[in-house]
Amino acid sequence: MRYRTLGRTGIEVSVHCLGTMMFQKAFNSDHDDCARIVHTALDGGVNFIDTADMYGQGESEEIVGKALRGRRDDVVLATKVHFPMGEGPNRGGNSRRWILKAVEDSLRRLDTDWIDLYQIHFPDHTTDIEETLSVLDDLVRQGKIRAFGCSNYQPDEIVEAHHVSERRGLGRFRTDQPPYSILARGIETALLPVCERYGMGVLVWSPLGFGFLTGKHRKGRPADLSGGRAAFRPGNFDPASAANAAKYDAVEQLLELADGIGCTLPQLAVAFTVAHPAVTSAIIGPRTQRQLEDLLEGAALTLDDATLDRIDEIVPPGTNLYDPVAFIPPRSLTETALRRRPLAERAAA
Repeated sequence: MRYRTLGRTGIEVSVHCLGTMMFQKAFNSDHDDCARIVHTALDGGVNFIDTADMYGQGESEEIVGKALRGRRDDVVLATKVHFPMGEGPNRGGNSRRWILKAVEDSLRRLDTDWIDLYQIHFPDHTTDIEETLSVLDDLVRQGKIRAFGCSNYQPDEIVEAHHVSERRGLGRFRTDQPPYSILARGIETALLPVCERYGMGVLVWSPLGFGFLTGKHRKGRPADLSGGRAAFRPGNFDPASAANAAKYDAVEQLLELADGIGCTLPQLAVAFTVAHPAVTSAIIGPRTQRQLEDLLEGAALTLDDATLDRIDEIVPPGTNLYDPVAFIPPRSLTETALRRRPLAERAAA
């Protein structure tokens, strides 16, 4: 396993990061099995683990905490905050009030004294970015977190955050966690260049295209919606949907490409993401031991220029064959008041 520096933090992390969203009742509720997956990853050279408080409403963090007993010092541990963790107001978001409560809860569930990378899971447009940055800066000074980053932010939001950090003398986002795969290359246009410009580490999620690049879902075959991501969001896999046609066509061509170079489709997909110079690590989120073993077996896979050129022909750079964050669209699209002037002001004359 190779290691890369996480942005300019000086922290060395494995190019594969173990994602633990599957460690919860909805996907894999066997805590002992999940712990075995963690130990297999660590034994395979992975030293980077990513979780979030909202995965199973804390269950994933609890599993990770138990699995890391006796091995905590060897692991770069990342978690996230933002989504609601209970009923009622003020139990989610990016406010100082909530983050101070949420970080203590995560520390307790993870059974640790510190978090190496604390990430804001999604933007919160009801909270001033300065409010969020100031509390994260305080947590670094208190020793509860070592560095902080963002996830699913737009390029302009990252630029604004860095501007506020510089203007107010606050710590800055050191990392970003965006979705990235062969089927969702939109971040190549602006987001990845912005991260490079600011020296940010990038850990990408869903390198398997939300499960579409596992090889299970094939053109002309009935969709298997019995488990995994397909059961979680079946519309993404409906073969009758015109929106999915381009994905199914791409998968058939990518399977042929993978077979030609002697690897599996998931191995090809992950290797593609870490070949980009802006990407530090790819988050692999196995549900089973076998899935993890297959991905670790492909860790040494190097994609040559001819292979990457062929991928560019199948899915051109900067192209999204699906919207990876469609489940939470930006306010600029959802709030009509941000797209429409008042009725009396719309005419040119």
